Amino acid sequence: MAHSMIKNVSLRCFFAAALAFVMALGAWAGQKNKNQKTSDNASQPLPAMPIPATAQIENDIGEMLGAFQIGNAELMHKHYADNVTFVNGDYGPLVFGWQNYVAQYEQVRASFQGMQLIRRNTYIFTEGNIAWASYQWEFGSLVNGKPYSAVGQTTLILKKVGDNWLIVHNHTSQICPVCATGPQAAGQQTPTRNPPAAAPTKP
Repeated sequence: MAHSMIKNVSLRCFFAAALAFVMALGAWAGQKNKNQKTSDNASQPLPAMPIPATAQIENDIGEMLGAFQIGNAELMHKHYADNVTFVNGDYGPLVFGWQNYVAQYEQVRASFQGMQLIRRNTYIFTEGNIAWASYQWEFGSLVNGKPYSAVGQTTLILKKVGDNWLIVHNHTSQICPVCATGPQAAGQQTPTRNPPAAAPTKP
């Protein structure tokens, strides 16, 4: 009898230990799967936060002006629509289309030895898929080895095409040196005439 009781107790202890082991094993497997899922989720890249339109346009203008200064017409074209229009600073008609503009830009750029353009006071507005931006600029370079400088203002009209904002109109005005009260000093040398087709080269 005593032997039978001891045997029953031993069996109960064995089953209890086995049950505890199985439960612990199941909990460990569940925790492993949970950790695996967490690890898998952690390895997934987070979705990119959308960039505000004004920030995107601000960045695009900076990239376009950088390309303008170094003469990278292909990078400039990335930010212009093919049917873009430019106000002509030589009192001529509008310049229609990117190809007509870039031909004048490359011709005039050959007259300059290096370009530096500083942009100030940029204001950007959006309305649906249309935006407009205005800024002031200071331009400096050498023409035939002599310093050349100019100041002016630009207004761009942009249209959203897909995920990109493209410039569809560029109105750039150079301020008359006599009228300028900004950064250009009275004693600063100014050429007697503008470089050929100067206005279309200003972005």
